[in-house]
Amino acid sequence: MKKNIIAMNASIMIGLGSILAAPSAYAESLSDLQQKKESIQEKRSGVESNISDTEKKIDNLHDKQLTAEEQIAAIEAKIAESTKKIDAKNAEITQTKKEIEALKEEIKVLKERIAKRNEVLKERARSFQETGGDVNYLEVLFGSSSFGDLIDRVGAVATIAEADRDILKQHELDKKDLEEKQTAVEKKLASLEVAKAELLEIQKQQKHQKQEKAALVKKLKQQTKKHEDEKMGLEEEKANLAAQETAIKSAINLEQNRLAELEAARKKAAAEAKKRAEQAAAQAASQAASQAAESKKQSSSSGASAKSSSSSSPAPSSSRSSSNVSQVPAVSSGTFTRPSAGYVSSTMGERWNKQHAGIDIAASGTVPVVAAADGVVSRSYFSSTYGNVIFVTHSISGQQWTTVYAHLSSRQASTGSVVAKGQQIGIMGNTGHSYGQHLHFELHKGAWNYSKSNAVNPLNYIPN
Repeated sequence: MKKNIIAMNASIMIGLGSILAAPSAYAESLSDLQQKKESIQEKRSGVESNISDTEKKIDNLHDKQLTAEEQIAAIEAKIAESTKKIDAKNAEITQTKKEIEALKEEIKVLKERIAKRNEVLKERARSFQETGGDVNYLEVLFGSSSFGDLIDRVGAVATIAEADRDILKQHELDKKDLEEKQTAVEKKLASLEVAKAELLEIQKQQKHQKQEKAALVKKLKQQTKKHEDEKMGLEEEKANLAAQETAIKSAINLEQNRLAELEAARKKAAAEAKKRAEQAAAQAASQAASQAAESKKQSSSSGASAKSSSSSSPAPSSSRSSSNVSQVPAVSSGTFTRPSAGYVSSTMGERWNKQHAGIDIAASGTVPVVAAADGVVSRSYFSSTYGNVIFVTHSISGQQWTTVYAHLSSRQASTGSVVAKGQQIGIMGNTGHSYGQHLHFELHKGAWNYSKSNAVNPLNYIPN
Protein backbone atom coordinates (compact mmCIF):
# COMPACT_ATOMS: atom_id res chain seq x y z
CA MET A 1 0.00 0.00 0.00
CA LYS A 2 2.80 2.39 0.88
CA LYS A 3 4.47 1.71 -2.50
CA ASN A 4 1.20 2.46 -4.29
CA ILE A 5 0.87 5.76 -2.44
CA ILE A 6 4.47 6.74 -3.33
CA ALA A 7 3.86 5.82 -6.98
CA MET A 8 0.66 7.90 -7.00
CA ASN A 9 2.45 10.91 -5.53
CA ALA A 10 5.29 10.57 -8.05
CA SER A 11 2.81 10.43 -10.94
CA ILE A 12 1.03 13.55 -9.70
CA MET A 13 4.34 15.43 -9.31
CA ILE A 14 5.50 14.44 -12.80
CA GLY A 15 2.23 15.74 -14.24
CA LEU A 16 2.55 18.91 -12.21
CA GLY A 17 6.15 19.34 -13.38
CA SER A 18 5.12 19.02 -17.04
CA ILE A 19 2.41 21.64 -16.52
CA LEU A 20 4.85 24.00 -14.83
CA ALA A 21 7.42 23.48 -17.62
CA ALA A 22 4.96 24.12 -20.48
CA PRO A 23 5.25 27.94 -20.55
CA SER A 24 8.88 27.77 -21.73
CA ALA A 25 7.76 25.96 -24.89
CA TYR A 26 5.02 28.51 -25.43
CA ALA A 27 7.51 31.31 -24.79
CA GLU A 28 9.67 29.90 -27.59
CA SER A 29 6.72 30.25 -29.98
CA LEU A 30 6.20 33.86 -28.88
CA SER A 31 9.93 34.50 -29.22
CA ASP A 32 9.79 33.18 -32.79
CA LEU A 33 7.02 35.65 -33.61
CA GLN A 34 9.00 38.50 -32.07
CA GLN A 35 12.04 37.52 -34.15
CA LYS A 36 9.89 37.44 -37.29
CA LYS A 37 8.56 40.88 -36.44
CA GLU A 38 12.12 42.22 -36.03
CA SER A 39 13.16 40.50 -39.27
CA ILE A 40 10.27 42.13 -41.15
CA GLN A 41 11.16 45.52 -39.66
CA GLU A 42 14.76 45.03 -40.80
CA LYS A 43 13.64 44.04 -44.29
CA ARG A 44 11.30 47.02 -44.39
CA SER A 45 14.19 49.32 -43.50
CA GLY A 46 16.25 47.74 -46.27
CA VAL A 47 13.41 48.20 -48.79
CA GLU A 48 13.06 51.88 -47.77
CA SER A 49 16.80 52.29 -48.36
CA ASN A 50 16.44 50.63 -51.78
CA ILE A 51 13.54 52.96 -52.61
CA SER A 52 15.71 55.95 -51.68
CA ASP A 53 18.58 54.64 -53.84
CA THR A 54 16.17 54.03 -56.74
CA GLU A 55 14.77 57.55 -56.44
CA LYS A 56 18.32 58.94 -56.63
CA LYS A 57 18.95 56.85 -59.76
CA ILE A 58 15.72 58.14 -61.31
CA ASP A 59 16.69 61.77 -60.48
CA ASN A 60 20.15 61.21 -61.96
CA LEU A 61 18.63 59.73 -65.13
CA HIS A 62 16.22 62.67 -65.38
CA ASP A 63 19.18 65.08 -65.15
CA LYS A 64 21.07 63.17 -67.84
CA GLN A 65 17.95 63.08 -70.00
CA LEU A 66 17.46 66.84 -69.59
CA THR A 67 21.11 67.48 -70.49
CA ALA A 68 20.85 65.23 -73.56
CA GLU A 69 17.64 66.95 -74.68
CA GLU A 70 19.30 70.36 -74.28
CA GLN A 71 22.25 69.10 -76.35
CA ILE A 72 19.81 67.85 -79.01
CA ALA A 73 18.20 71.31 -79.11
CA ALA A 74 21.65 72.91 -79.53
CA ILE A 75 22.54 70.44 -82.31
CA GLU A 76 19.23 71.12 -84.05
CA ALA A 77 20.03 74.86 -83.95
CA LYS A 78 23.44 74.12 -85.53
CA ILE A 79 21.79 71.92 -88.17
CA ALA A 80 19.35 74.73 -88.97
CA GLU A 81 22.28 77.18 -89.24
CA SER A 82 24.28 74.85 -91.49
CA THR A 83 21.15 74.31 -93.62
CA LYS A 84 20.90 78.09 -94.14
CA LYS A 85 24.58 78.20 -95.13
CA ILE A 86 24.08 75.30 -97.55
CA ASP A 87 21.07 77.05 -99.05
CA ALA A 88 23.18 80.22 -99.44
CA LYS A 89 25.95 78.20 -101.11
CA ASN A 90 23.42 76.57 -103.41
CA ALA A 91 22.14 80.03 -104.36
CA GLU A 92 25.71 81.19 -105.06
CA ILE A 93 26.40 78.05 -107.10
CA THR A 94 23.20 78.63 -109.07
CA GLN A 95 24.20 82.26 -109.67
CA THR A 96 27.74 81.24 -110.65
CA LYS A 97 26.36 78.68 -113.09
CA LYS A 98 24.23 81.46 -114.60
CA GLU A 99 27.37 83.59 -114.87
CA ILE A 100 29.09 80.68 -116.58
CA GLU A 101 26.20 80.41 -119.04
CA ALA A 102 26.41 84.18 -119.70
CA LEU A 103 30.18 83.88 -120.05
CA LYS A 104 29.68 81.11 -122.59
CA GLU A 105 27.64 83.55 -124.68
CA GLU A 106 30.42 86.15 -124.34
CA ILE A 107 32.95 83.52 -125.24
CA LYS A 108 30.90 82.68 -128.31
CA VAL A 109 30.88 86.35 -129.36
CA LEU A 110 34.60 86.70 -128.63
CA LYS A 111 35.34 83.58 -130.64
CA GLU A 112 33.38 84.96 -133.59
CA ARG A 113 35.23 88.29 -133.25
CA ILE A 114 38.57 86.52 -133.02
CA ALA A 115 37.65 84.42 -136.07
CA LYS A 116 36.91 87.56 -138.11
CA ARG A 117 40.15 89.17 -136.96
CA ASN A 118 41.96 86.04 -137.92
CA GLU A 119 40.56 86.40 -141.47
CA VAL A 120 41.70 90.05 -141.63
CA LEU A 121 45.09 89.11 -140.27
CA LYS A 122 45.35 86.30 -142.79
CA GLU A 123 44.64 88.82 -145.58
CA ARG A 124 47.29 91.13 -144.19
CA ALA A 125 49.69 88.23 -143.96
CA ARG A 126 49.07 87.25 -147.60
CA SER A 127 49.55 90.90 -148.69
CA PHE A 128 52.82 91.15 -146.74
CA GLN A 129 53.90 87.85 -148.22
CA GLU A 130 53.27 89.10 -151.79
CA THR A 131 54.95 92.49 -151.27
CA GLY A 132 57.66 91.32 -148.96
CA GLY A 133 56.16 93.26 -146.14
CA ASP A 134 57.28 96.69 -147.46
CA VAL A 135 55.04 99.54 -148.68
CA ASN A 136 55.95 100.89 -152.14
CA TYR A 137 55.97 104.57 -151.42
CA LEU A 138 56.95 105.37 -155.12
CA GLU A 139 53.62 103.96 -156.19
CA VAL A 140 51.97 106.07 -153.57
CA LEU A 141 53.99 109.12 -154.74
CA PHE A 142 53.53 108.72 -158.49
CA GLY A 143 50.03 107.51 -158.17
CA SER A 144 49.01 110.70 -156.44
CA SER A 145 47.16 113.26 -158.53
CA SER A 146 48.24 116.14 -156.33
CA PHE A 147 50.22 116.90 -153.20
CA GLY A 148 47.10 116.80 -151.09
CA ASP A 149 46.25 113.42 -152.54
CA LEU A 150 49.79 112.31 -151.67
CA ILE A 151 49.31 113.40 -148.07
CA ASP A 152 46.04 111.52 -147.92
CA ARG A 153 47.60 108.37 -149.40
CA VAL A 154 50.54 108.39 -146.94
CA GLY A 155 48.13 108.97 -144.01
CA ALA A 156 45.95 106.09 -145.19
CA VAL A 157 48.93 103.74 -145.31
CA ALA A 158 49.94 104.76 -141.82
CA THR A 159 46.37 104.32 -140.57
CA ILE A 160 46.15 100.83 -142.03
CA ALA A 161 49.44 99.86 -140.42
CA GLU A 162 48.28 101.27 -137.09
CA ALA A 163 44.95 99.44 -137.42
CA ASP A 164 46.79 96.19 -137.94
CA ARG A 165 48.77 96.76 -134.78
CA ASP A 166 45.53 97.58 -132.87
CA ILE A 167 43.86 94.45 -134.15
CA LEU A 168 46.76 92.33 -133.00
CA LYS A 169 46.83 94.06 -129.65
CA GLN A 170 43.03 93.76 -129.12
CA HIS A 171 43.21 90.17 -130.26
CA GLU A 172 45.72 89.39 -127.50
CA LEU A 173 43.71 91.32 -124.91
CA ASP A 174 40.49 89.52 -125.80
CA LYS A 175 42.15 86.15 -125.59
CA LYS A 176 43.70 87.01 -122.21
CA ASP A 177 40.42 88.39 -120.89
CA LEU A 178 38.63 85.22 -122.00
CA GLU A 179 41.16 82.99 -120.29
CA GLU A 180 41.01 85.05 -117.07
CA LYS A 181 37.21 84.98 -116.99
CA GLN A 182 37.14 81.24 -117.56
CA THR A 183 39.75 80.64 -114.85
CA ALA A 184 38.02 82.96 -112.34
CA VAL A 185 34.56 81.44 -112.83
CA GLU A 186 35.89 77.90 -112.72
CA LYS A 187 37.78 78.65 -109.50
CA LYS A 188 34.72 80.28 -107.97
CA LEU A 189 32.52 77.31 -108.87
CA ALA A 190 35.08 74.85 -107.55
CA SER A 191 35.42 76.86 -104.35
CA LEU A 192 31.65 76.93 -103.87
CA GLU A 193 31.39 73.19 -104.47
CA VAL A 194 34.14 72.56 -101.88
CA ALA A 195 32.44 74.86 -99.36
CA LYS A 196 29.11 73.14 -99.98
CA ALA A 197 30.72 69.69 -99.56
CA GLU A 198 32.28 70.83 -96.27
CA LEU A 199 28.93 72.15 -95.03
CA LEU A 200 27.22 68.91 -96.04
CA GLU A 201 29.86 66.92 -94.14
CA ILE A 202 29.40 69.14 -91.07
CA GLN A 203 25.63 68.71 -91.30
CA LYS A 204 26.06 64.96 -91.68
CA GLN A 205 28.13 64.88 -88.47
CA GLN A 206 25.56 67.06 -86.72
CA LYS A 207 22.74 64.72 -87.75
CA HIS A 208 24.80 61.76 -86.55
CA GLN A 209 25.32 63.51 -83.20
CA LYS A 210 21.60 64.16 -83.02
CA GLN A 211 20.87 60.47 -83.67
CA GLU A 212 23.35 59.47 -80.96
CA LYS A 213 21.77 61.89 -78.48
CA ALA A 214 18.27 60.72 -79.45
CA ALA A 215 19.38 57.11 -78.89
CA LEU A 216 20.83 58.17 -75.51
CA VAL A 217 17.55 59.86 -74.54
CA LYS A 218 15.64 56.72 -75.56
CA LYS A 219 17.99 54.55 -73.48
CA LEU A 220 17.68 56.93 -70.52
CA LYS A 221 13.89 56.83 -70.78
CA GLN A 222 13.98 53.02 -70.83
CA GLN A 223 16.27 52.96 -67.77
CA THR A 224 14.03 55.51 -66.03
CA LYS A 225 10.95 53.37 -66.81
CA LYS A 226 12.76 50.30 -65.46
CA HIS A 227 13.70 52.08 -62.22
CA GLU A 228 10.22 53.58 -61.87
CA ASP A 229 8.74 50.06 -62.22
CA GLU A 230 11.30 48.82 -59.71
CA LYS A 231 10.35 51.66 -57.35
CA MET A 232 6.65 50.77 -57.69
CA GLY A 233 7.50 47.15 -56.91
CA LEU A 234 9.61 48.17 -53.92
CA GLU A 235 6.83 50.43 -52.65
CA GLU A 236 4.41 47.52 -52.99
CA GLU A 237 6.90 45.30 -51.17
CA LYS A 238 7.20 47.98 -48.47
CA ALA A 239 3.41 48.09 -48.13
CA ASN A 240 3.27 44.29 -47.93
CA LEU A 241 6.01 44.20 -45.30
CA ALA A 242 4.15 46.82 -43.29
CA ALA A 243 0.98 44.72 -43.61
CA GLN A 244 2.90 41.58 -42.61
CA GLU A 245 4.33 43.43 -39.60
CA THR A 246 0.77 44.32 -38.60
CA ALA A 247 -0.25 40.69 -39.12
CA ILE A 248 2.66 39.49 -36.99
CA LYS A 249 1.66 41.97 -34.27
CA SER A 250 -1.85 40.55 -34.44
CA ALA A 251 -0.43 37.02 -34.25
CA ILE A 252 1.68 38.08 -31.25
CA ASN A 253 -1.43 39.45 -29.51
CA LEU A 254 -3.30 36.25 -30.29
CA GLU A 255 -0.37 34.20 -29.02
CA GLN A 256 -0.14 36.32 -25.88
CA ASN A 257 -3.89 35.87 -25.25
CA ARG A 258 -3.52 32.15 -25.88
CA LEU A 259 -0.56 32.00 -23.50
CA ALA A 260 -2.53 33.94 -20.89
CA GLU A 261 -5.39 31.45 -21.20
CA LEU A 262 -2.92 28.55 -21.06
CA GLU A 263 -1.22 30.10 -18.02
CA ALA A 264 -4.57 30.47 -16.27
CA ALA A 265 -5.43 26.88 -17.16
CA ARG A 266 -1.96 25.77 -16.04
CA LYS A 267 -2.35 27.51 -12.67
CA LYS A 268 -5.79 26.02 -12.23
CA ALA A 269 -4.52 22.57 -13.15
CA ALA A 270 -1.53 23.01 -10.84
CA ALA A 271 -3.81 24.05 -7.96
CA GLU A 272 -6.10 21.09 -8.59
CA ALA A 273 -3.12 18.75 -8.81
CA LYS A 274 -1.71 20.11 -5.57
CA LYS A 275 -5.10 19.72 -3.91
CA ARG A 276 -5.39 16.14 -5.18
CA ALA A 277 -1.86 15.45 -3.92
CA GLU A 278 -2.73 16.80 -0.45
CA GLN A 279 -5.98 14.83 -0.40
CA ALA A 280 -4.12 11.70 -1.45
CA ALA A 281 -1.50 12.22 1.26
CA ALA A 282 -4.19 12.78 3.91
CA GLN A 283 -6.09 9.75 2.67
CA ALA A 284 -2.88 7.70 2.75
CA ALA A 285 -2.16 8.77 6.37
CA SER A 286 -5.74 7.98 7.39
CA GLN A 287 -5.54 4.61 5.71
CA ALA A 288 -2.21 3.87 7.41
CA ALA A 289 -3.68 4.70 10.84
CA SER A 290 -6.79 2.67 10.13
CA GLN A 291 -4.62 -0.20 8.89
CA ALA A 292 -2.61 -0.20 12.16
CA ALA A 293 -5.79 -0.21 14.27
CA GLU A 294 -7.45 -2.94 12.30
CA SER A 295 -4.44 -5.14 11.59
CA LYS A 296 -6.27 -8.13 13.04
CA LYS A 297 -9.15 -7.79 10.62
CA GLN A 298 -7.02 -7.45 7.42
CA SER A 299 -6.81 -11.24 6.93
CA SER A 300 -10.57 -11.52 6.41
CA SER A 301 -11.14 -8.25 4.69
CA SER A 302 -10.45 -7.56 1.09
CA GLY A 303 -8.69 -4.33 2.14
CA ALA A 304 -9.48 -0.80 1.52
CA SER A 305 -9.37 0.47 -2.00
CA ALA A 306 -8.32 3.95 -2.80
CA LYS A 307 -10.53 5.88 -5.16
CA SER A 308 -8.94 8.26 -7.52
CA SER A 309 -10.66 10.70 -9.70
CA SER A 310 -9.33 12.48 -12.76
CA SER A 311 -10.73 15.33 -14.71
CA SER A 312 -10.22 15.90 -18.38
CA SER A 313 -11.13 18.79 -20.56
CA PRO A 314 -12.21 18.15 -24.10
CA ALA A 315 -9.69 19.15 -26.75
CA PRO A 316 -10.62 22.33 -28.50
CA SER A 317 -11.98 21.75 -31.92
CA SER A 318 -12.42 24.21 -34.66
CA SER A 319 -15.63 24.10 -36.60
CA ARG A 320 -15.91 25.51 -40.07
CA SER A 321 -19.17 26.26 -41.69
CA SER A 322 -19.35 24.88 -45.15
CA SER A 323 -20.22 27.30 -47.89
CA ASN A 324 -23.42 26.83 -49.77
CA VAL A 325 -21.61 27.82 -52.96
CA SER A 326 -20.77 24.87 -55.18
CA GLN A 327 -17.26 23.60 -55.87
CA VAL A 328 -15.87 24.27 -52.39
CA PRO A 329 -12.67 22.17 -52.18
CA ALA A 330 -12.45 19.63 -49.36
CA VAL A 331 -10.05 20.59 -46.57
CA SER A 332 -7.04 18.26 -46.70
CA SER A 333 -5.07 16.98 -43.70
CA GLY A 334 -1.71 18.33 -44.91
CA THR A 335 -0.07 21.62 -43.98
CA PHE A 336 -1.80 23.42 -46.86
CA THR A 337 -5.13 22.68 -48.49
CA ARG A 338 -6.15 23.35 -52.06
CA PRO A 339 -7.29 27.01 -52.38
CA SER A 340 -10.03 26.39 -54.98
CA ALA A 341 -11.63 23.84 -57.24
CA GLY A 342 -10.65 23.66 -60.93
CA TYR A 343 -7.75 22.48 -63.05
CA VAL A 344 -4.17 23.80 -63.09
CA SER A 345 -4.03 25.83 -66.31
CA SER A 346 -0.49 27.16 -65.82
CA THR A 347 2.36 25.92 -63.63
CA MET A 348 5.21 27.77 -61.95
CA GLY A 349 8.20 28.66 -64.13
CA GLU A 350 9.17 30.65 -67.24
CA ARG A 351 6.22 32.17 -69.09
CA TRP A 352 6.17 34.96 -71.72
CA ASN A 353 9.86 35.71 -71.00
CA LYS A 354 8.97 36.29 -67.33
CA GLN A 355 9.05 34.19 -64.18
CA HIS A 356 5.56 32.92 -63.30
CA ALA A 357 5.91 32.79 -59.52
CA GLY A 358 2.85 30.64 -58.83
CA ILE A 359 0.19 28.45 -60.40
CA ASP A 360 -3.10 29.27 -62.14
CA ILE A 361 -6.24 27.29 -61.26
CA ALA A 362 -9.10 27.78 -63.74
CA ALA A 363 -12.80 26.93 -63.48
CA SER A 364 -16.08 28.36 -64.73
CA GLY A 365 -19.06 29.60 -62.75
CA THR A 366 -19.02 30.90 -59.20
CA VAL A 367 -15.92 29.33 -57.65
CA PRO A 368 -15.11 29.97 -53.97
CA VAL A 369 -11.50 30.62 -52.93
CA VAL A 370 -10.42 29.45 -49.45
CA ALA A 371 -7.44 30.04 -47.17
CA ALA A 372 -4.78 27.39 -47.70
CA ALA A 373 -3.88 27.39 -43.98
CA ASP A 374 -4.64 29.17 -40.71
CA GLY A 375 -3.25 32.70 -40.70
CA VAL A 376 -3.77 36.46 -40.61
CA VAL A 377 -4.71 38.53 -43.69
CA SER A 378 -1.75 40.88 -44.09
CA ARG A 379 -3.22 42.72 -47.11
CA SER A 380 -6.57 42.78 -48.92
CA TYR A 381 -6.70 45.37 -51.70
CA PHE A 382 -6.92 46.03 -55.48
CA SER A 383 -3.63 45.89 -57.40
CA SER A 384 -3.11 47.04 -60.99
CA THR A 385 -1.45 43.70 -61.80
CA TYR A 386 -2.95 41.23 -59.28
CA GLY A 387 -6.43 42.79 -59.42
CA ASN A 388 -8.42 41.92 -56.28
CA VAL A 389 -5.77 40.18 -54.18
CA ILE A 390 -5.42 38.82 -50.65
CA PHE A 391 -2.11 38.16 -48.87
CA VAL A 392 -2.22 35.80 -45.86
CA THR A 393 0.67 35.42 -43.41
CA HIS A 394 1.04 32.02 -41.70
CA SER A 395 3.23 30.85 -38.82
CA ILE A 396 3.59 27.07 -39.01
CA SER A 397 6.01 25.18 -36.73
CA GLY A 398 8.15 28.30 -36.29
CA GLN A 399 8.30 28.96 -40.08
CA GLN A 400 6.68 32.01 -41.66
CA TRP A 401 4.76 31.44 -44.91
CA THR A 402 2.88 33.83 -47.19
CA THR A 403 0.08 32.84 -49.57
CA VAL A 404 -1.26 35.08 -52.36
CA TYR A 405 -4.73 34.81 -53.94
CA ALA A 406 -4.98 37.04 -57.06
CA HIS A 407 -7.48 38.09 -59.79
CA LEU A 408 -10.48 37.59 -57.46
CA SER A 409 -13.86 38.93 -58.55
CA SER A 410 -14.57 39.80 -54.89
CA ARG A 411 -12.80 39.69 -51.53
CA GLN A 412 -14.46 38.39 -48.38
CA ALA A 413 -11.57 38.86 -45.93
CA SER A 414 -10.22 42.26 -44.92
CA THR A 415 -6.73 43.28 -43.80
CA GLY A 416 -6.06 42.09 -40.25
CA SER A 417 -8.67 39.31 -40.35
CA VAL A 418 -7.79 35.97 -38.74
CA VAL A 419 -8.70 33.17 -41.14
CA ALA A 420 -8.88 29.40 -40.69
CA LYS A 421 -7.70 26.70 -43.07
CA GLY A 422 -10.47 26.10 -45.64
CA GLN A 423 -12.35 29.30 -44.74
CA GLN A 424 -13.76 31.10 -47.80
CA ILE A 425 -12.00 34.42 -48.43
CA GLY A 426 -13.14 35.31 -51.96
CA ILE A 427 -14.54 34.34 -55.37
CA MET A 428 -12.44 33.37 -58.40
CA GLY A 429 -12.42 36.13 -61.02
CA ASN A 430 -10.67 37.91 -63.90
CA THR A 431 -9.47 41.25 -62.46
CA GLY A 432 -6.12 43.00 -62.93
CA HIS A 433 -3.64 41.76 -65.54
CA SER A 434 -5.59 38.60 -66.34
CA TYR A 435 -6.90 36.71 -69.37
CA GLY A 436 -9.92 34.62 -68.47
CA GLN A 437 -11.34 33.58 -65.10
CA HIS A 438 -8.78 31.86 -62.87
CA LEU A 439 -7.05 32.01 -59.48
CA HIS A 440 -3.37 32.96 -59.45
CA PHE A 441 -1.99 31.29 -56.30
CA GLU A 442 1.49 31.90 -54.89
CA LEU A 443 3.23 30.25 -51.93
CA HIS A 444 6.27 31.96 -50.36
CA LYS A 445 8.49 30.37 -47.73
CA GLY A 446 9.00 33.58 -45.78
CA ALA A 447 7.83 37.09 -46.62
CA TRP A 448 6.60 38.18 -50.07
CA ASN A 449 9.05 40.46 -51.88
CA TYR A 450 9.13 42.26 -55.25
CA SER A 451 11.65 39.83 -56.77
CA LYS A 452 9.58 36.90 -55.40
CA SER A 453 12.78 35.15 -54.37
CA ASN A 454 10.99 33.23 -51.60
CA ALA A 455 8.41 31.69 -53.95
CA VAL A 456 8.13 27.88 -53.95
CA ASN A 457 6.09 25.59 -56.18
CA PRO A 458 2.60 25.26 -54.60
CA LEU A 459 2.09 21.90 -56.30
CA ASN A 460 4.73 20.47 -53.95
CA TYR A 461 2.59 21.45 -50.93
CA ILE A 462 -1.09 21.27 -51.86
CA PRO A 463 -3.04 18.19 -52.99
CA ASN A 464 -3.54 17.82 -56.72
